[in-house]
Amino acid sequence: MAVKMAEDDELEELRRRKLQELQKTAMEQQMVEEQKKAQELEQARKMQILRQILTPEARERLANVRLVRPDLVDNVENQLVQLASMGRLNRMLTDAEVRDILLKFTGGRKETRIERRSK
Repeated sequence: MAVKMAEDDELEELRRRKLQELQKTAMEQQMVEEQKKAQELEQARKMQILRQILTPEARERLANVRLVRPDLVDNVENQLVQLASMGRLNRMLTDAEVRDILLKFTGGRKETRIERRSK
């Protein structure tokens, strides 16, 4: 009889641990989903602001540069959003102005790469 009670206690302890693990996993998944949702909302807000302050050509330029230098574009976009949020940018930026901003962020240097082909 004592063996049966010990087995029942062990079984109950295993069930309790499993339930705790499942609850912990569910909470972690919920937190990850909430973080993902918050990031999506922030990204949507950022894109809305960029649509208001950049001409279509300027947005296209940033999209093209993002293919090569996503870190650079992220920095430029964050700066532009910050300026717009502070009210320091109250007009639309043109493609030429965005090109100048990109040059300032890169230090005005252009990267040239020479590849040699062997025969």
